[in-house]
Amino acid sequence: MSDEGRESTPGAAEAATGHAVRFDDGSGEFIAASDEPLLAAAARAGLQLPSSCRNGTCRTCMCMALSGKVGYRIQWPGLLPEEKAEGWILPCIAYAQSDLVLRRDRPRLDWREQREG
Repeated sequence: MSDEGRESTPGAAEAATGHAVRFDDGSGEFIAASDEPLLAAAARAGLQLPSSCRNGTCRTCMCMALSGKVGYRIQWPGLLPEEKAEGWILPCIAYAQSDLVLRRDRPRLDWREQREG
């Protein structure tokens, strides 16, 4: 999964159609353009996903990418390196770089709990 924060310019076909994004439980699907955060694309399609800050710090929107690639335009999204390696993403600031299958489960541990311990 790519999260290096590089912007890519979509080709004409990609810009017209975007990337298919669906949830593994069948609860929804939508098209996300490469220049649109997943959270915004879901909202445009009428799907409401949990969110709060919309800048990658609160982790409210956090979900798992089971397949596909996303990119970030900021250097450090609010995820631990281990979470990123496991496939966790932040849809409020994640941009589809391919078709995606997502799971809405939350991780068992919250980084704030780890810092307090």
